[in-house]
Amino acid sequence: MKKVTIALCAAGLLALGLGVGVTAAQTASGAFLRYTAETTTWVPYPGLGGELGVKEAVLYGDPAKPGLYVVRIRWPPHVMSRPHSHPEDRFITVLKGTWWTGTTADWDPENTVAMHAGESMLHPHGQVHYDGARDEGAEIEIVGLGPSTLINAHPGTPDFGKF
Repeated sequence: MKKVTIALCAAGLLALGLGVGVTAAQTASGAFLRYTAETTTWVPYPGLGGELGVKEAVLYGDPAKPGLYVVRIRWPPHVMSRPHSHPEDRFITVLKGTWWTGTTADWDPENTVAMHAGESMLHPHGQVHYDGARDEGAEIEIVGLGPSTLINAHPGTPDFGKF
């Protein structure tokens, strides 16, 4: 796991050094970027997630395009994603609250593992998982190399659920 984490960090630094993934949320001039509570723009997560109160803030890059991206997600209580995977490795750090994670194709919010503020988890590419918040909201930060997409483990079912 340590080798995967180091490789992901190295790839991210390489992408930054090559200037890959510059979007409107960044500067092409190499300027430093600072994000505060006042300057971070939160928007509803696309689709059903946003309807259920999930919010996201893209801090760097564009997850839909090649290159490094950094995204924050705010989970309201009692909302989780349904089982899915991603085509790329993703490194997640819990910033606030308790984030709950499941690593099976069976959606069972009551049978998830708690991750607390300051803790991190690697989601390996192609591995089915689901996650979100139980009794309290949570905020996470996701770092990955795009392009990214959500691949539903059960096509035709909702990507998110409230319980």
